[in-house]
Amino acid sequence: MRSGAKPGRRLRRYAITAIAIVAAVIVVGRITGVLVDWLWFASIGYSGVFWTLFSAKALLFAAVFAVSACALGLSGLLAHRYARGVTILPAEAARPSGATEFTGDLVELAELVAPRIRWRFSIACAAVVLGLMIAASEISNWDVALRFIYQVPVGERDPIFERDIGFYLFSLPAYLALKSWLLWLIFWSAIVAGAVYGLRGDIALERPPLTLSRAAITHGSALLGLCFAVKAWSWWLERFLLLYGDNGVVVGASYTDVHVELPVLWMLVGLAAASAVALWINMRRRSYLQPAVLVLLVFGSSFVFAVLYPSLFQRFYVKPSELRLETPYIAHTIALTREAYGLAKIEVKPFEAEQGLTLDSLQANRATIDNIRLWDVQPLLDTYAQLQEIRTYYKFLSVDIDRYQLDSGYRQVMLSARELDPAMLPSNAQTWVNLHLIFTHGIGVVMSPVTEKSTEGLPSFYLRDIPPVSNGGPVIREPRLYFGESGQDYVIVNGNVAEFDFPKGADNAYTTYSGRDGVAIGSAARRTLFAWQLDDPNILLSGYITDQSRILLHRNIQDRIRTLAPFLSLDHDPYVVASNGRLFWIQDAYTVSRWFPYSRPGFGNGANYIRNAVKVVVDAYNGTVDFYVSDPADPLLRTYERAFPGVFKPLDAMPPALRQHIRYPEDLFLIQAQLYRAYHMDVPEVFYNREDLWQFPRELVGMDGEGAATTMPPYYTIMRLPGDARAEFILMLPMVPSQRENMIAWLAARCDSPGYGKLVVYTFPKDKLVYGPFQIEARIQQNTEISQQISLWNQMGSRVIRGHLVVVPIENSILYVSPLYLRAASGQLPELKRVIAAYGDRVVMEDTLAEALAALFKETAQAASPPQGTVDARAREALAHYDRAIERLKAGDWSGFGAELDALRPLLEALGAGQSAAQK
Repeated sequence: MRSGAKPGRRLRRYAITAIAIVAAVIVVGRITGVLVDWLWFASIGYSGVFWTLFSAKALLFAAVFAVSACALGLSGLLAHRYARGVTILPAEAARPSGATEFTGDLVELAELVAPRIRWRFSIACAAVVLGLMIAASEISNWDVALRFIYQVPVGERDPIFERDIGFYLFSLPAYLALKSWLLWLIFWSAIVAGAVYGLRGDIALERPPLTLSRAAITHGSALLGLCFAVKAWSWWLERFLLLYGDNGVVVGASYTDVHVELPVLWMLVGLAAASAVALWINMRRRSYLQPAVLVLLVFGSSFVFAVLYPSLFQRFYVKPSELRLETPYIAHTIALTREAYGLAKIEVKPFEAEQGLTLDSLQANRATIDNIRLWDVQPLLDTYAQLQEIRTYYKFLSVDIDRYQLDSGYRQVMLSARELDPAMLPSNAQTWVNLHLIFTHGIGVVMSPVTEKSTEGLPSFYLRDIPPVSNGGPVIREPRLYFGESGQDYVIVNGNVAEFDFPKGADNAYTTYSGRDGVAIGSAARRTLFAWQLDDPNILLSGYITDQSRILLHRNIQDRIRTLAPFLSLDHDPYVVASNGRLFWIQDAYTVSRWFPYSRPGFGNGANYIRNAVKVVVDAYNGTVDFYVSDPADPLLRTYERAFPGVFKPLDAMPPALRQHIRYPEDLFLIQAQLYRAYHMDVPEVFYNREDLWQFPRELVGMDGEGAATTMPPYYTIMRLPGDARAEFILMLPMVPSQRENMIAWLAARCDSPGYGKLVVYTFPKDKLVYGPFQIEARIQQNTEISQQISLWNQMGSRVIRGHLVVVPIENSILYVSPLYLRAASGQLPELKRVIAAYGDRVVMEDTLAEALAALFKETAQAASPPQGTVDARAREALAHYDRAIERLKAGDWSGFGAELDALRPLLEALGAGQSAAQK
């Protein structure tokens, strides 16, 4: 007997030891993770953020665990205390034949097993394990808890319950999370109690009829009463959830919701509360029929009155008179959706779309013409890769579009950071020392103007080579990028091995990091800690690490920002900026919510509110991160400012040289434009009928000159908005009517001060045809000269790439420009070979933009020239000035072009006066 027991005891000891080891590893991993995070947060000056995040998660976990474990343990212990192992029939009814023997067997089994089981210990263990599981599942609500604690009022009220919008943004999510947790807690309490009663024999399910003891009925009535009490509160909360419904016409509370659902929910609140009281009374009566009847009554009523009845009411009463009944609620949807997405602040202006563009107009809008973008992102990225990556381990990951005040004027440029890609090292060179100690950083950026090209069709460079050489661009004195967009692993700096800096002829240049970032890793304890946490024993064993060594973590800038501020959502496109001789990354960050009432979900996981509340600046060398407030009125950001004091700085605190490079983010603009297609209609009747629905235009982009029809993306450009005195950097997108291709409006977001952040929509007259991008694409395709040239190139071993069509508003006219690239069939170096320009009914294709504009408007001038019989010496002189002006325009000599136009004007005026006198 003993020899047989020893293997069992030994097996139990092994199992307990294995469980203890696994638990210890998990605990140690958690502790080391927290310690490494604290060291990193402290190293960059954000230890306060770490403690706020840590304490929020820890306190929420501890509170949920303590309450859950106590409630579960109490439920189990009460079941153990009052379970007697004696079963009774329902309502004291007589047992059928055989029931007594069955019950007796259960009792005997319980009497044999119970002494051998440590009931209290087992219940406590179960309560602790389930409590840990519940607490772990609730820890993700730390952000909800923080927003609830530090919430601020919004100052606006919803139209149905007239509560401050802050209640919906901050309080309602917390109440719903609390309600969900309570329901789960009651459910698991019932499971624990049921398990105890079942093991003790107080519940028998094996044979009909169901056998329950008095204690089980009492306990079940108490828990079910608590469930109904929480359910009553849940239905009270569901009144507010009506403001997030969607019946296809109204987003938010509709006519049916207000007139049917709302009264029904009040009825269910009362019914659930009364049922809870009845169940608590049943704790003395101990009837199992009453709980069953109440469950059927409450949930049956919920189905009939909250599901079936509203559906019938909507179908047979509301639908036949939908517009009349839903009009006020459609108005709520329009107003609050516009508010949630910032659409209410869009300024609407008329745009006449005239055909009055002349050479004088081009001269007056030189800043716009000089910045028409001819280089698309992908062809330029391919070209950069071929010309400027220099070595295989460098990589251009993206091309950014920005503007700089240069010696040549206010210029729109495209630039890209040259980042290090260690995966591109030869396989035999991908050693631990190379990956983590020697190859540590990228270097420099390349920059080129958006319009210029060389005679070979390659981009001109303002910045190029390694180290960066400036040719009209900003000077860069610190070109090293230790932090960037790539998925960068950790590196260790200040060891006793020099870092590779850049290739230099037959040799290499080396450097030592002197920036601010990094966690000290010189001590044995620190090295052991990071070796454990990063699962890399080389950190502990390497002889290259000294007492002065530091480890650089979170080098991907988006990972870095998300770790510091996990409550912010990030734009997909951080962009690099050269300022004061250094390189910085600017990242747009958003505050988002899905709890704005009456607002249509438009992005993400059902989110229906967004603000570009923060501009984040990351130093590419030092790794410092600064958060600047770009929307101080945002209630979510004001809440986070209270929760994380000292983290956010006013936008005016951003260095002026960097502030000149902030721009309206493309992700936000796309979301707003998508919603504005319908929500520019602010009259409920028009909105209901979709009379003026807009859509994004199509364009042809792609290979072989034909291209594939794609949706036109928004694009940055420098232009002078109608009525303004100077050109500015904007983000714009044309709009066309639904199911049509003609252009009806264009939306612009201003990026420069003092108008930064303002949205303007320019609407065209509805009685005038304005060609849309896809119609211009069709005219290009139908142009025999252009199509023949494209076909010829495609037959000569080359591939023609159609670039994006750019819509260029100039004064009250619309100009269209599209680049044409040529690439060898087996090559990867696209060349900008032609520029297509269109205006009105005319389409031309020339080698350069200047030549295309000259050809386009020379035809315009010839079409408007006077009859041959009226030409005299002054006309010939005027024509000579005009021809010289065209030559200057083709050469890019704008000052000479302007001088010739100045000389041309008095001659034309004299000719006009002479013609008027002759007619008289």
